[in-house]
Amino acid sequence: MLDGITPDLLLFALVVVMALSFDFINGFHDTANAIATSVSTRALTPRMAIIIASVLNLVGALTYTGVAKTITKGITDPFQLENGLVVVLAALTGAILWNLITWWYGIPSSSSHALIGGISGAVIGAAGFGQIQWSGFLNIIQALIFSPIAAFLIGFIVIKLISFLVANAPYHKTNKRFRYLQILSASWQAFSHGANDAQKTMGIITLAMISGGFLVPENNEITIPLWVKISAAVAMALGTSVGGWRIIRTMGGKIMQIRPISGFSADLTSSVVIMTFTALALPVSTTHVISSSIMGVGASQKFSAVKWGVAGRIVFTWVVTLPATALLAIASYVVFDVFL
Repeated sequence: MLDGITPDLLLFALVVVMALSFDFINGFHDTANAIATSVSTRALTPRMAIIIASVLNLVGALTYTGVAKTITKGITDPFQLENGLVVVLAALTGAILWNLITWWYGIPSSSSHALIGGISGAVIGAAGFGQIQWSGFLNIIQALIFSPIAAFLIGFIVIKLISFLVANAPYHKTNKRFRYLQILSASWQAFSHGANDAQKTMGIITLAMISGGFLVPENNEITIPLWVKISAAVAMALGTSVGGWRIIRTMGGKIMQIRPISGFSADLTSSVVIMTFTALALPVSTTHVISSSIMGVGASQKFSAVKWGVAGRIVFTWVVTLPATALLAIASYVVFDVFL
C-alpha cells in the first residue's frame, strides 16, 4: 500500500466515482424531462435545448445547498453510521441499477426515488430500521408525494388561466409567441432541475465523507465542500449534454400531444413547484413533477387528451421504485460487506 493511501481512502474514491456516475446518469435520464416539451413543440432544436439545459443545470447546481444537507442528515445520522462507506456504495449501486433498467426501457422513473430508496435500503441492510431517522425520512416522502399532486393541480389551473387570456388571439400568432416563451420556461426548468437534483449527489458524497471520517464538521454543522459542489454540478451538466432521447419521446409526445401553450404551462408549473420545494430544502422528483404538470395541463383541456395508459405505466413505476431500489441496495450491501 502506498504511503497515505488506505483501504478506506480507496473505498471513498470508489464512492465518489459512483456518486458522480449517478449524477451523470441523472443528467441524461432526468434532464431530458426538463427539455422534452420544448423539443416536441419545436420551440427549441434538440441540440440547442441540450446546450441550454447543460449550462443552466450547472448554474442551478451551484446555487443552493439546502437539499444536499437534507440528504446528508435527513434519512440517517451520518455521525452514528457504522461502515458508512459501504452503506453509501450499496445505496448508489441500487439507485444506478434501477436508473439504468428504467432508462433502457424508456420509462421516466424517478432518480430521486431511486436514491432515497437506495439510501434507506442500504442503511436498513447495515444497521436495521432503528438507524433510520423517521421524522426526516417521512418529511422527504411527503415532499415526494405532495409535489406531483401540486404540479397536477397547478398545471390544470395555469392552462385554464392562460387559455382564457389568449382566447381571442389569432391561433398562429399565439403559437409563435408561446414558442418564444417556452425557451424561457424550459431554461427555468433546467435551472430548477440542477438546483434540486444535483444537490442529492452532493448530499450523499458529504454523507460518505462524514461517516467515513473524512470530514469532521464543527459543532455538527454540515457544510458542503466546494469541490463536491463543483464536481456534482459538472457531472450533471456532462450527463445532460449526452441527452436522453428515449425519455424525450415518452415525455414529449406519448403522454399527450403538446402545443406551445401547453408546453409553456407545463414548464412554468413544474419550475414553480420544484423551486418552491428547493427553497424548503426538500428533495423532489423532477420526473414526477414534470410528468404530473403535463398530465394536469392535458386533463384541463380534454380528459381524453392524456394517454392514461402510458401515464398509468409511469405512475406504477413511481410506486415500485422506492421498494425496488431499497431491495437492490440491501442485496448490494450484503455482497459488499462480504468482500469489502
